[in-house]
Amino acid sequence: MFTADDVKQVSKISYPNGKIDVGMDRTGSLTYFGSPSAKARIAADLGGQIKGYTARKQVLWGSETAVDAEVREVERTMIVETGANNPEIGDNLTPHWAGRSN
Repeated sequence: MFTADDVKQVSKISYPNGKIDVGMDRTGSLTYFGSPSAKARIAADLGGQIKGYTARKQVLWGSETAVDAEVREVERTMIVETGANNPEIGDNLTPHWAGRSN
């Protein structure tokens, strides 16, 4: 279990369209719910249903002492482990999913 003392975190956000977004938050903010670009893609998927929906934030990893490079590496690892970079599962654009055509 993680506490507010775990300032740097990597979280998985689950959205009502079934997609996930894995991201890092270096401030431990309660209100972090994904990157602006991920939120825009989610809003587009939800269409007119954006006036009321539920998203779930799950902290996967936290540290009070990690340096930013370590947080980025943990984020990258968690993106791959959860499949959040697979367009059928998640909205993370990097690292590129092996099945992606670009």
